[in-house]
Amino acid sequence: MIVTRWQAPIMPAVEEMKQILEREGLECSIEIADPDRKMGDHRHPFTEIRVVLSGQMIFSIAGNQMLLRPGDRVEVPSNTRHSHYAQGGSPCECLVAQRVC
Repeated sequence: MIVTRWQAPIMPAVEEMKQILEREGLECSIEIADPDRKMGDHRHPFTEIRVVLSGQMIFSIAGNQMLLRPGDRVEVPSNTRHSHYAQGGSPCECLVAQRVC
């Protein structure tokens, strides 16, 4: 798992974030996590890349929890068990892409 925290004082617009992922050869889509619904433990046969656009998300991998905020990026290796949910009572909007290994 790789977590990259956005360090600049201004976050890029959604289209700019999409372009960053597209330059890596990834196709992405927007996903909105409802604060009333937890995505339980699951795995994928691909690497998942997730960038938080708005809101906050609690992301759990291998028993470790982390809070992701706007601009934060997480890469979950294929076949890694993970779960997530929106934090703070409001939806969390993310760009989500996958890399087939």
